[in-house]
Amino acid sequence: MPGQQSAAGHERGTGGRPAGADGASRRGAPDRDAARRPAADRDHGRNRPTGHDVAGAAGVSQATVSLVLGGKWEGRVSARTAEAVRAAARELGYRPNLAARTLRLGRTRTALLVVPALTNEFFATVHRGAAEVARAHDFGIVLYPSPEGIDAAPDPFASARTALDGVIASSMAPEALAALRGEGLPVVMLDSDERTRDATVNVDLADGMRQVVAHLLGLGHRRIAHIAADVDSWTFAERARALRAELTAGGAALVHTQRGALGVPGGLEAATRALTAHPNGAADASGARRTAGDVPGPAGEGGEGPPTALVCDDDLLAAGALKAARRLGLRVPDDVSVTGFDDLALATAVEPELTTVRLPAERVGAAGMRTLLDVLEGREPEAVRLPVRLVARGSTGPARTPAPRGPSRSPGPR
Repeated sequence: MPGQQSAAGHERGTGGRPAGADGASRRGAPDRDAARRPAADRDHGRNRPTGHDVAGAAGVSQATVSLVLGGKWEGRVSARTAEAVRAAARELGYRPNLAARTLRLGRTRTALLVVPALTNEFFATVHRGAAEVARAHDFGIVLYPSPEGIDAAPDPFASARTALDGVIASSMAPEALAALRGEGLPVVMLDSDERTRDATVNVDLADGMRQVVAHLLGLGHRRIAHIAADVDSWTFAERARALRAELTAGGAALVHTQRGALGVPGGLEAATRALTAHPNGAADASGARRTAGDVPGPAGEGGEGPPTALVCDDDLLAAGALKAARRLGLRVPDDVSVTGFDDLALATAVEPELTTVRLPAERVGAAGMRTLLDVLEGREPEAVRLPVRLVARGSTGPARTPAPRGPSRSPGPR
């Protein structure tokens, strides 16, 4: 505090040092002696390094220090000068006074990141990307898992709205979103229709499905089933829409859409239905009939034989599909090909390794945080759509001719 600094200066002046020795410091010039003292000594003493100290060590004005450490230097300060300021701040162990900055700017410099689950590798990587950008701008990230996915979840904002500058949301209940908007908090959605009122950051899901279909068509597949996530959200609806459009354009048949809970067990059950269900409700080789989870695709109604490829909404569902094929006595990819979406570490842990669409999770989080910063600075945000890439591995191969007629043995517990 200013009063404490004046008192310290007075004590030094009466402690035997010439009064003029501290004159420069009292006039507000950088205390270069303090700048040269080790950070540990300053932290344990009363002279915590200040912006004045950083300015003195870097040989620049305090205004330049504020621009650089506030992340507003581009176009105003050279990159060389900015790096000199950052190096001086690191050497001195300088930490900004966030409490004072909050009072001055009327902000807490805290953002909330809402994700469906902390145990999912994709969302953990999203958090890493957001936190890295936040740290560079002296922001904090509060992570909130919404375990109910897009369904109604406990409202984490009732007692914390005044402690947040904005929200980055991957999946959030509509009721919670409405509450946030009512409080005037900026919201950036990471997986939402770009026509919504919020700023958005998306991956190019449609192009991802286009790459999957092009890959399968190139391998000769014409009968394809969709193992869909049983979640009512924009991101999975967009995958289904894109898959149907690409198959229709390529002259292939979507023979079934089987829905399953997100996870390996859900993929196992849905893929088992897809590989054993016959058109028009006919019994499969085990005597079982189609379940309510089976939705025939328009292009495949009345067709013959099971699918030669399973397109899964994510890698966990695809891992379940690999297990279903194995239990039914089918070889992957000789009898049936399987694709995923995400490119989690799991994709190379299964055998055969999974052909999947790689999503840039870290870039998603980073772009979400940068977009929120744009909104907070009054800049009009643009919708962000990040590119994706198909990674072809061992779970896809040429379609058999003729296509496999069904499982070689009845499914059973193992």
